[in-house]
Amino acid sequence: MTILASAPPAHIPADVGDPINAAILAISEDTIQGFSIDPFGEIAEKSSTPVNVVIERIQAMLRAGTIRRVRQTLMATNLAQGSLVAWQVPADKLDAAFQYLFEGDPFSGHVVLRSTDSATPGSQYKLWTTLKVPQGYSLSKYADFLAEKIGAERYRLMPAKCLFVLGVGHIRRRGLEIGSKAQQPADVQDMQIVQLSDLEWQVLMALKREFAPEELTRNLWDARAVEAGVTLVCFTEIATSLHNRGVIGRFSTFLEHVKPTAGEERVTRYNALFHWAVPKGRELETGREVGRFHIMTHAYWREGGPEFRDVNIMGVAHGLDKSVLLAHKAAMDAHLESIGIPAGYTNVFWGGRSEIKPSEISPHAFRDFCKKNGLDPESMRETPPI
Repeated sequence: MTILASAPPAHIPADVGDPINAAILAISEDTIQGFSIDPFGEIAEKSSTPVNVVIERIQAMLRAGTIRRVRQTLMATNLAQGSLVAWQVPADKLDAAFQYLFEGDPFSGHVVLRSTDSATPGSQYKLWTTLKVPQGYSLSKYADFLAEKIGAERYRLMPAKCLFVLGVGHIRRRGLEIGSKAQQPADVQDMQIVQLSDLEWQVLMALKREFAPEELTRNLWDARAVEAGVTLVCFTEIATSLHNRGVIGRFSTFLEHVKPTAGEERVTRYNALFHWAVPKGRELETGREVGRFHIMTHAYWREGGPEFRDVNIMGVAHGLDKSVLLAHKAAMDAHLESIGIPAGYTNVFWGGRSEIKPSEISPHAFRDFCKKNGLDPESMRETPPI
């Protein structure tokens, strides 16, 4: 959950329109990849801003709510079973379901109400979430529990088979030319679960906890090493090892997606989930081509099934203008056609009300949650294959 703090000093700008803040955010949102011993030093160097100013401005924006959280992200898909979930919930239960998955379920992350511009396959699925369960536990069993809890009539699990793009940098994507893309297709990132020791989990839990404004200092990890009960040398060695094993994501300052920030300015207004159905056997090729477009913040191979007319490539883009996002989508469609990839079906699901939080992935937290909710943790384990 976002940590509330006092307002920033009035003389320190906390809005994204300030040129110094914009320069910092263009770097700090999603370009500090992996584990960095000195993330603020890297942001300072890449943004050509003194490091004391970087820290002061990020503190101010966090206090003002412009930045909703500062944290070290993880490649959680390599640490826990995860899936995108579409829920079909009766209209009279939709608000309560949204609120429970946001406030009551630590294993649901992004919680979004989505709609389409017209009645299309899957448009009755209004509630969308990301969901993770720790290693050894069953996604479908836990989703069954949630479905009963929120009164869902049905749901569709859509785990990622592989990832092509992941990085929400709103500020650096502003003003992109329509159809702007990289010279080469995006890389394929496979989903591979990594096993961790108890000590590694101990360090990881301290590493990933979000920062309060007063914790943002140049020596960022000193206190986290103390929290983990290890020396700073041990902490950085384990964090570096986790980075090398593909467990660490990026050091990031997360902006509010749609809600007004300092100065009542919105960072984005529209959140588009794009769907494509392409021929079987061409998913990797298509995902890499879609993923090369700079507007894309996420791109995955996910199977939508018959509920969504068998779409298999999904991606997300954000922007201030709906028509601009549709123009970017049209450019991607035209590119796929030009290189001989037929999309038999495509659609856009627009995000409305949304709440974003990191999903819990700790096995200890999962067992505790199950016990508090009358579930036997052992009954939630994956059924071994016969």
